[in-house]
Amino acid sequence: MAGYLTTHVLDTALGKPAAGLEIELYRIEGEAREFLGRRITNADGRTDGPILPEAEFETGVYELVFHAGGYLRASGQGGDGVLFLDRVPIRFGMAEASHFHVPLLLSPFGYSTYRGS
Repeated sequence: MAGYLTTHVLDTALGKPAAGLEIELYRIEGEAREFLGRRITNADGRTDGPILPEAEFETGVYELVFHAGGYLRASGQGGDGVLFLDRVPIRFGMAEASHFHVPLLLSPFGYSTYRGS
């Protein structure tokens, strides 16, 4: 089985998928952080394909950076001042070739994640 990475974002304050949210992916090697790509969530709060496809998969440490601030402002939840949440980084490891799914449950004042399926 080949490995790959997917993600999606759910807006728990509005009770719907977070469409139009920018996500960046990085590979972490020690103190180095290598940019791998950027995606925008679709109407279902997901990227149109794996954020890390099978052809590019390697085991190791990765970081997803969710640009929550832009989404929260665009959805009318950000106000005009300083945001409590702007960028949400999630660093995690993938130790074997498998399907890894790392979702984000987001609100203006909190978030959670887990290894999904």
